[in-house]
Amino acid sequence: MIYLLEDDDSIRKLVVYALESQGYRAAGFSLPSEFWAAMQERLPKLVLLDIMLPQEDGLSVLQKLRENEATARLPVIMLTARNTEYDKAYGLDRGADDYIAKPFGMMELVARVRALLRRTTEPSPLREYRVGILSLDPGRHEVRVDGAPVQLTYKEFMLLKLLMEGKGSVLTRSVLMDKVWDLSAERENRTLDVHIRTLRAKLGAAGRLIETVRGVGYRINGEAT
Repeated sequence: MIYLLEDDDSIRKLVVYALESQGYRAAGFSLPSEFWAAMQERLPKLVLLDIMLPQEDGLSVLQKLRENEATARLPVIMLTARNTEYDKAYGLDRGADDYIAKPFGMMELVARVRALLRRTTEPSPLREYRVGILSLDPGRHEVRVDGAPVQLTYKEFMLLKLLMEGKGSVLTRSVLMDKVWDLSAERENRTLDVHIRTLRAKLGAAGRLIETVRGVGYRINGEAT
């Protein structure tokens, strides 16, 4: 999913259409408040961000994204009518991954999106996560509790990995459903709750590390190392 925050209706509709015509899923927002509400429900793979916006400017939005651990490395392309070298450097220095000046061609935009996604989705070195007596090794696909191996299904492993990567942060039900099952819209689906219950049981003494945040989602109680 790609998010576009752009208050110009014609540009927003054209960009979303161009992305979808190339096989990407995209959603456009005219107001930062709409964008932030969507971010609470589902994190995108890339953000296209205009600078001149109502409510708050795009650079402020970018700063908030970079300050939040969950979105600190989220790919962001700035879209703006400001075309001076200073403006480009200013945005890039504050964490933008790319910069496209208006007016721009749709094929150029799609090519930039494709290149950035390819660059940022390359495999990175796998690290082992630890929380108390619980450890997870993505490379070996192993989970251990106090040194003893625990057998998990693929979905259970992915769910636990996401929680441990969160380092104590609350992951919403929608985010977990989207990342593990690609079912973010099915908020009432009990699949997540069943898997959490089974996961806790399999983890034994470490199962208590998985906390329920009522009405929001789940988190690992502790800071991963």
